[in-house]
Amino acid sequence: MSDPTRTSQSTRHATGPAGAAARTPATAVAPTLRRPLAAAFRLLLSAAALAGLVLAALSTPSPAHLVASFTAQTALALALVSAWSAHRAWTGRHPVSPRVSGALLSYVSLAALLHHVLPHLLPAAPPTAFALPGAAGTGALARALLLAVVPLAALADWLLLTAPRGFRLRHVWQWPAYPLLYLCFALALPAATGAPSPHLVTALAAALTACLLPLIALAIDQVRPSPRLHNNRISPTGISPLK
Repeated sequence: MSDPTRTSQSTRHATGPAGAAARTPATAVAPTLRRPLAAAFRLLLSAAALAGLVLAALSTPSPAHLVASFTAQTALALALVSAWSAHRAWTGRHPVSPRVSGALLSYVSLAALLHHVLPHLLPAAPPTAFALPGAAGTGALARALLLAVVPLAALADWLLLTAPRGFRLRHVWQWPAYPLLYLCFALALPAATGAPSPHLVTALAAALTACLLPLIALAIDQVRPSPRLHNNRISPTGISPLK
C-alpha cells in the first residue's frame, strides 16, 4: 500500500508538466467569472430600497414606528444583502445563499401583497403593522418604492438573473418564522408599531399568506427555465465541476 504522505511529497517536488499542474492553485485553473449586469442591477435594487426608507423617514412623525414596521425592516435587510450580493457578483465570488435571498424575496412580496390586495378583500379592516407608516407626498413615494418597485425588482432579479432549483423544501418551513413572530408581536404590542391591533381575519390572512408564499416560490423555482444571461448569472447552475 502506498504512503499518502510520500505520494504527496513526491508530487510536490515533481518536475515537468505533471509537477507544475500539481502545484497550480485552483484559482489559476478556474478563471474568475464576473457578472457586471447582475452587480449593477442589484446595486440599483439596493439604492431603491434605501431611497424608499429615507423618504419614509422624512414623512413619518414617529421614527420608532418606522423602525418597528415590517416593511421597513425587510427593505433594510434587502438593501444590505443586495449591496453585498452586487459586490460578490462584480468580483466573481459565490452568490449569497438562496436561503437568504429567497427569504427576503418572500418578505418583500408579503408586504406588497398585504398592501395592495388585503384592502380590496377587507375594505373595512384598519391598516395592520405590515403597512408602511407615513403621510402623503413623500410617504406616497416611499410606499411606491418599497411596496411596488422594490418587490418587482427583487422578483425580476430572481427570475432573470438567478439559476433555478436553488430553493429547498426545508426553506419553506424556515421562511415564515419571522413574519409569524412579527405578527404575534403586533398582536401583543400594537402601540409599538403605531398601527391598530389587526382583526382576527386580517391576522389569519397575513399568516396564511406568509405560509403560502414560500410554497409558491418553491414550486415556481423547480419548473422555471434557466436564465439566458449565462454570463451575468447571480447563482451557479445546478451541476458544475467547479465549486
